Amino acid sequence: MSGAVDALKDAGAPAGTPVPLDVEKLYAARLHAARVRPYLATALFALHLVESRQVPTMAVDRYWRCYAAPAFAARTPVEELAGVWVHEVSHLLRDHHGRGDRLARDLGMEGPGARLRMNIAADCEINDDVEGDGLVLPAGAVRPETFRLPDGLLMEDYLRGFRFDPCDLEAAWLDCGSGADGLHRPWELGPDGAHGLAPEERDAVRLRVAEGIRGRPGDAPAGWKRWAEEAFHPPQPWRQLLGAAVRSAVSGPGAGEDYSYGRPARRSAGVPGVLLPSLRRSPPRVTVVIDTSGSVSDEELGSALLEVAAIGRAVGGRRDQVRVVSCDAATQAVHGLCRAEGIPLVGGGGTDLRAGFRTALRAVPRPDVVVVLTDGQTPWPEVAPPCRTVVGLFPRPMRYTEHDPDYRPDAPPQWARVVTIG
Repeated sequence: MSGAVDALKDAGAPAGTPVPLDVEKLYAARLHAARVRPYLATALFALHLVESRQVPTMAVDRYWRCYAAPAFAARTPVEELAGVWVHEVSHLLRDHHGRGDRLARDLGMEGPGARLRMNIAADCEINDDVEGDGLVLPAGAVRPETFRLPDGLLMEDYLRGFRFDPCDLEAAWLDCGSGADGLHRPWELGPDGAHGLAPEERDAVRLRVAEGIRGRPGDAPAGWKRWAEEAFHPPQPWRQLLGAAVRSAVSGPGAGEDYSYGRPARRSAGVPGVLLPSLRRSPPRVTVVIDTSGSVSDEELGSALLEVAAIGRAVGGRRDQVRVVSCDAATQAVHGLCRAEGIPLVGGGGTDLRAGFRTALRAVPRPDVVVVLTDGQTPWPEVAPPCRTVVGLFPRPMRYTEHDPDYRPDAPPQWARVVTIG
């Protein structure tokens, strides 16, 4: 029994007197957690402890406050409390609240029941990395094997991998706060409460922890190593980025614009006897140059065809305005866009997409936008083409080739809008 409860008994406090929060015990548990998981120390000591009798155990809000129930702290051993500290701070470091909000919008998940499922899925993500080296989770803590699911997956994977059944109802007591699922609780202090961290302070803590994990990667579980890499190199929604780049290019000034006498300009009224042409906008012409060299995989070529279909939609469905050029070291084939899945991609040799650029720009009429889908292992034109250029870049490690180990391919030129694919 904790020192706080013993003190109440020694003082002759009447039965039913509320147990005060044993702050010293909780701080000792946090110190133990920091010693066992030193890469999490910055985050653990960034949490501000708040006493709450409405929390079943311990919980965090999205502003990095940690709420603790006095009765839970009194009955729980220090080793288990240390595991709970690590558990709660893991929710915040892994941005489960932000990810929960995005999942709620994408999947239409509303209400406490849906957020409880998010909380349990988030627990499955982090609890397989908590225990060990003197850390213990309390009895009843949710683990992936609770739902016969594999270890090492993300909250999003677990959320789609299980459904509630009657035997899961014992998990209904779980409540790790808005820091675990994004849903505000009545007992939380909210954005205007004291001792909350500002967004830039939260980001600074995450980066500091990620630096510690990357500096000593042998001490961290695989889940934390993966998180640390993503903290420095977050995955980008490349399909949306590529689509936005193409739409921006095809809607830019000059793209698909020409003068026409079919409809006189309104300025003609100010110049009697003179017929002035008006500036008309036609669907933009797009040429897609696809890298079909041997270094581009079949899977990447399949992705390229999907992007060709998306480009056809981006120009308003006018497939007659889209041409596809297959190119490795030389132009292999030129096709109009009828059905993306019917386009043969010919190649398999070396790479020199300058030939593809020359073919694209020789077309009559000339394209308004050139989209290049490549792995980047190519020379680039020295002069910017007279139209907008978007490069979809398949990622590659920084090494090439076996013939010249010191060779490094040139990065795409500054005049191209570059989006990394995948």
